[in-house]
Amino acid sequence: ATVAMRLAPYGIRALIVERERFPRYHIGESMTGEAGAVCRELGLGDRMIAAGHPIKHGVAVYGPRGNKDWFLPVQQRTEDLVMHDQVTWQVRRSVFDTMMLEEAVTRGAGLLQGRAVSPLVDDSSGAVRGAQVRTDDGSTIDIAAELTVDCSGQATFLANQKVTGPKYVGSYDKQIAVFSQVANFVRDDGEARADQPGNTLIFYKKKYHWAWAIPIDDEVTSIGVVIPAQYFREAKQSKEDFVRREMVELSSALTDRIPEPELVEPAHVIPNYSFQVRDWGGPGFLCVGDSHRFVDPIFSFGLFVSMKEACFAADAIASYLDGKGRRLPDDPNPFGEHIINVEKGIDMFEDMIDTFWENPIAFAVFAHDRYREQMIDILAGRVFEGMPHGGRERALAACRKLLQRERSYDDAETVSVPIGSRFDPSRAPLWNSELDSVETTERWMREGDLAEQ
Repeated sequence: ATVAMRLAPYGIRALIVERERFPRYHIGESMTGEAGAVCRELGLGDRMIAAGHPIKHGVAVYGPRGNKDWFLPVQQRTEDLVMHDQVTWQVRRSVFDTMMLEEAVTRGAGLLQGRAVSPLVDDSSGAVRGAQVRTDDGSTIDIAAELTVDCSGQATFLANQKVTGPKYVGSYDKQIAVFSQVANFVRDDGEARADQPGNTLIFYKKKYHWAWAIPIDDEVTSIGVVIPAQYFREAKQSKEDFVRREMVELSSALTDRIPEPELVEPAHVIPNYSFQVRDWGGPGFLCVGDSHRFVDPIFSFGLFVSMKEACFAADAIASYLDGKGRRLPDDPNPFGEHIINVEKGIDMFEDMIDTFWENPIAFAVFAHDRYREQMIDILAGRVFEGMPHGGRERALAACRKLLQRERSYDDAETVSVPIGSRFDPSRAPLWNSELDSVETTERWMREGDLAEQ
């Protein structure tokens, strides 16, 4: 929907193929400061206020002893590089996503209810020319398009169809998220920004074991637990019983806020959520957001990345449709610059997250003191080229030094792969969204070679 809205001023009409009937349940309810800024840039600020979404002033992190160890506020950095207090929103995704879809249609986008079955690929050039769609009445139609944009999220439509490069697991592939909602969560109600009722709360137990609490309306709070998959399996409990147990045992600060751990939404599980797709743009196609990469949910970057990346994608799409970079045999990827810009930004998020998990004490020192404003910039989402910041490279360099990590952007083949990383795509396993098979990159490449022969 964001892509469609941003394309409209260019005079480009998008057709949205949507499998789900809205409103529908979805996870990813917290907006960073810059996600809120995207809503305002789209002219949706008044609608967000009218909808009554909880107002988020920042993120509070509770440590293993149940104390509020630190708080990072939502702040805006203007073009003169001065930092100002700002707010963003928490959202019930069924409400927010419906608003976004309706707004896109109002601004001229078409809407087709159906499921994309396969891409249409030109046999001679290999370019994507549209998609085959199965509509709600069971019929199948071919839709021709100058550009096909994959916004399918973790379903990774084009990656599963092997239109993109290989899809490989990320740093947190052994993690799972189990989540639900409660209606009796005790929220803060103070005057300080750190004590506002709409803030995100993170409860840290130990490495790779934490919980979130995100208010999504006046009554209901989203509760999620992120743990190693083995820990969940060893519990031998249903999803609902596991969430209830963790609400009691994970942190005293969490337990004190839920007098009766009763769920008002069935518990859900997302396994193996960390992944990355290579070569996710090319002749006739482009992936956006989770359809090509997801790192970890701990600082709520997912919704922001999808929305901000959609804005950049719209600009790149308009240039592509205007003739820039239309691929000839020896031409570079028409979306190469866009891909590098996006990957650089997400790499910053990944390096912040990895520092949080691998060096939590150092991360707290950076966030509290040494690089406070720079960390606020990065965690707010000011990671892409052209966004004002206060020297984020210094904080980033410190984190990468701790991680003993280097990044290179000189070669398209190594963009966003840490030098020396075990996640190099030449040996990373592939998997699809249903997890019904696992194959190696080598096998994927062999199949491609056989197909060419």
